[in-house]
Amino acid sequence: MRLIKVRLVSFVENYNMKKVLLTLLVVGIQMSAMTQTEEHYNPEANPEKEISEKLVEVAGNKKHILLMVGGNWCPWCRMLAGYLESNKEVNALLEKNYEVVKVNYSKENKNLETLSKYGYPQRFGFPVLVILNQKGERIHTQSTVCLEEGKGYNDKRVKEFLKNWSYEALQPSTYK
Repeated sequence: MRLIKVRLVSFVENYNMKKVLLTLLVVGIQMSAMTQTEEHYNPEANPEKEISEKLVEVAGNKKHILLMVGGNWCPWCRMLAGYLESNKEVNALLEKNYEVVKVNYSKENKNLETLSKYGYPQRFGFPVLVILNQKGERIHTQSTVCLEEGKGYNDKRVKEFLKNWSYEALQPSTYK
């Protein structure tokens, strides 16, 4: 009888511990989900207006415009936006060489008129990057799959992409 009582007490203690661990796990998942739903893309934004404003900014300052096409519904889109903002080296390259416009693509607003002007970049999936020159012409569309590594982005590949499509990299005088 004593053995049964010991096992019963042990079961109850383990059961309570399991409940505590399960509760902590659920709370952790919820907190993680809350941080991952940070809004980087605004469905109400007017990308045409933003691109026009950026064209004025890039005139004469040796920068291109980088369109980041994605949506808050897309984990990789949110991850890329957060990565570009938080990685100091990558962010420095971005700020030096580009003016960024985030173009929302979601059920609320697909921005099809804007995307049609740039060759329907959504065909590559999300997120997708589009480089515009100082005249607002599309010079490159980049699927971000080749910039990914594991569950994040590869620093070296992202830096190479940003350098290779910068204003300076496309100038013939750079190579003389």
